[in-house]
Amino acid sequence: MSEPIRDRATRSLPTTAVRHGRLRRSRAWTTILGILGATMAVVLVSGVSVAAITIAQFNADIDVIDLVEAEGEPPRVIPTVGEWEGGFNVLVVGIDNEPGQYDSRARGSATLNDVNILLHVSEDQQSAVAVSIPRDMVVPIPSCPDPEGGRASGAMSAQPINVAWSYGGLNCVVLTVEKLTGLSIPYAGAISFNGVAQLSNAVGGVDVCIDGPIKDRYTGLDLPTAGTHTLIGEDALAFLRTRHGVGDGSDLGRISNQQVYLSSLMRKVQNEGVLTDFTKLYGIAQVATSSMQLSSSLVSLDTMVSMAQAIRKVPTENIVFVQYPNRYGTAEPYLGKVQPLTRQATALFDRIRNDEKFVLEEGNTGVGSKLDTSEPAPEETQAPEPEPTEAPKNGKNFVEPEPEATLPPIDAAPPAVLEGVQGQTAADRTCSRAN
Repeated sequence: MSEPIRDRATRSLPTTAVRHGRLRRSRAWTTILGILGATMAVVLVSGVSVAAITIAQFNADIDVIDLVEAEGEPPRVIPTVGEWEGGFNVLVVGIDNEPGQYDSRARGSATLNDVNILLHVSEDQQSAVAVSIPRDMVVPIPSCPDPEGGRASGAMSAQPINVAWSYGGLNCVVLTVEKLTGLSIPYAGAISFNGVAQLSNAVGGVDVCIDGPIKDRYTGLDLPTAGTHTLIGEDALAFLRTRHGVGDGSDLGRISNQQVYLSSLMRKVQNEGVLTDFTKLYGIAQVATSSMQLSSSLVSLDTMVSMAQAIRKVPTENIVFVQYPNRYGTAEPYLGKVQPLTRQATALFDRIRNDEKFVLEEGNTGVGSKLDTSEPAPEETQAPEPEPTEAPKNGKNFVEPEPEATLPPIDAAPPAVLEGVQGQTAADRTCSRAN
């Protein structure tokens, strides 16, 4: 059963024809609000081992999108990551109601960018932040070029971010997020959601923890018991789609629920042999390239491999999934939508821009998840036994020389606690909150 028709943001706005430029009409059969920054990381990591023998085949499957700067702005500087050993920003967009989706008629005619995830990798490539921007958050949308060469759209001061796609496709979403965050985004990809079930199959399933039974008749999700469940195929799809079954039933709860899945996915990719299993890598790469549309700046073997090498060495405890700071709106233009919290957002993006590490308030994972208190404490490691030494042949006892005195290391200042920002690291073990 499809999810009930929700208030589509565009119904109260002047509508324009949905424009796709050079986007291929995929066979996506349903919507999924989830794969975000972690999917891009998985895609890029998979490229390292398989690119040498499959790049020609995969490139033939990828749809390429040109990112065009806003009118009056200087040309984009697109660094070649293969030559640039530093940080980078990638925007991952997921489209709801893509042409061909089985329930598109029930959902209305608008194509919406319902998933908007900005992935930032630090300059030293030792940390990464994936920021989820709620689909109903009201933001300014700048003037966007028409991908088909027509007249540019006019700038708008307060619109739900998920209407940006209808005014200029992937490029308009990039321009909107750049304006919102103040960050330059030279790389972007749009995800076709029929790949999510195939991706979960390719990695051998993803383990998720839930604190109670979850049954959502709208997505078909039925997890009858609390505990850990391995999600494969359509069950993974339903889990990432569900909002009625978790938290407060909102899209904000769905985001934190998705982060339970994504953090587990990242741990599996990095720690459970996925990166050394050629069959799994090949399957991931096939799913990714057949289900994505990439900016032309990203369609490069050197770029993909260099990004993959950077992401794969980031420790899971340094990969942070956060929501753009927000609250439910209570007055126009935010009534019935999501209002950004400017002060908290400024603090977050100042740290991202300056590559300053931060930690989140303990337990502030969001309304759709909570810390998994059932995880056993790590076992204490015992001191190693002293190495046996041979008795000296001259019968004299050997006296070990005293080690030279050294100054104690200077402790670095601990990272700041970022208040009012919800999320978790990829190392955090969390459970979804059943409602």
